[in-house]
Amino acid sequence: MAEKKLNELPPDLRRLYTKAVEAAQRDNFDYATTLFCQVLEREPGLFECRKALRNAQTRRSAGASTGFFKKMLSGAGSSPHIAKAKLSLHKNPAEAMAIAEQVLNGDANNPFAHRIIVDAAHALELPQTAALSLETMVTLSPKDKALVIEFANAVAESGGNAALAEKALNDLVRSMPYDPDLVQAQKNLSAHRTLDEGGYNELEGGKGSFRDVLKNKEESVSLEQENRVQKSEDVAERLIGEYEARLQTEPDNLKLLRSLAELYTQKNQFPQALALYERIKQSDMAGDSALDRAMAETTVRQFDYQIAQLNPFEAGHAEKVAAITAEKGNYQLAECQKRADKYPTDLAIRFELGQMYFQAGKIGEAIAEFQKAQGNPNKRLAAMSFLAQCFAKRKMFDLAARTLQNAIKEKPGFDEEKKDLIYQLGCVLEGMGKKEEAIEQFKIIYESDISYKDVAAKVDAYYAGQ
Repeated sequence: MAEKKLNELPPDLRRLYTKAVEAAQRDNFDYATTLFCQVLEREPGLFECRKALRNAQTRRSAGASTGFFKKMLSGAGSSPHIAKAKLSLHKNPAEAMAIAEQVLNGDANNPFAHRIIVDAAHALELPQTAALSLETMVTLSPKDKALVIEFANAVAESGGNAALAEKALNDLVRSMPYDPDLVQAQKNLSAHRTLDEGGYNELEGGKGSFRDVLKNKEESVSLEQENRVQKSEDVAERLIGEYEARLQTEPDNLKLLRSLAELYTQKNQFPQALALYERIKQSDMAGDSALDRAMAETTVRQFDYQIAQLNPFEAGHAEKVAAITAEKGNYQLAECQKRADKYPTDLAIRFELGQMYFQAGKIGEAIAEFQKAQGNPNKRLAAMSFLAQCFAKRKMFDLAARTLQNAIKEKPGFDEEKKDLIYQLGCVLEGMGKKEEAIEQFKIIYESDISYKDVAAKVDAYYAGQ
């Protein structure tokens, strides 16, 4: 998995990220951190989002009250979330990272959570993400020699706060001037700073280019092209040729195999992409749920491509689209069931499976999955929302109402998610014939957002009837 840039996001995630940024600008950190986490759950390598989340977490923690709340946060290192993240670290580092971020949402300086993120980032090949958490850890423990060296080496390899790394090393060298490990770390960092000063700083001022920095201009062009999201046909073809040639000498390079599979997917050459993913699967990555998800997403894109290739003016077009769509839905459900069986403790997959059951009208099966998914802090409220919808579909309005009331209690602040929960509760109370209680829920939304769904019509009709 490679770290990504914002322009590589699909439109829906980009919109979600923008909403998160806007919420942070309004100091609505509860909502901002929730949205940032949702983006990162789908794209753990989006470093810009990780930085924005960390900033929101820090500002949120800085505004936390003292006293009991502060004491409660200070004990997060031994919390069940940390224990759960440690258990997930080996088999599902992305899930471990997501759980750790939930801890940081409440305590931005929790060293246990940051260590989990560092280890998970290394497993996922996200060096900048690792360096970001190491920066916080060094700020908290500037005299920890091993930690300072780890941070300095991370900065030297992938970039980061070089000034802080240099200062931390220099402070330690004053007390241990002949320590060989510190001296080597200084050399590594110095080489990074020299390279930075040799041309990269000019890029920030718009005076230079990567081609001026790198002596090998062909390598520079290649690096730029590799980092583009939508590569042109000729560039993609050339990169495929290069990667295929490299595989002859680097047959076990999993990162290379993954990059090549992504290129083939982009070129709509799905059989070749899936064959490469299968090749990765035969390696020690066989237990990686992210790999299984990538294969599933590639297959879904193959179905979508088949639909796009149909002639809309041909007789029977609608029937063909319906047939492929049905086949796609059946595949998605069966594939998700397999992943859920393979990774029974991955509650994000349980939530995904619950959604598919819900869409397929299999309400009993959906309820079972959403009940399990509540254990995932990232999915808990969403799972409760779906659970309530399931109960409502079965006319179990009392269970639906109780589930929504519990979810509302757990949701701080007043954001779009909370509005949806309150609106659902109002609708459920209407279904129970409790019109007065229902209208009180709609009024809560009406007071702050008159344009939300049909709240205005409901409240206005109520007062008109008085």
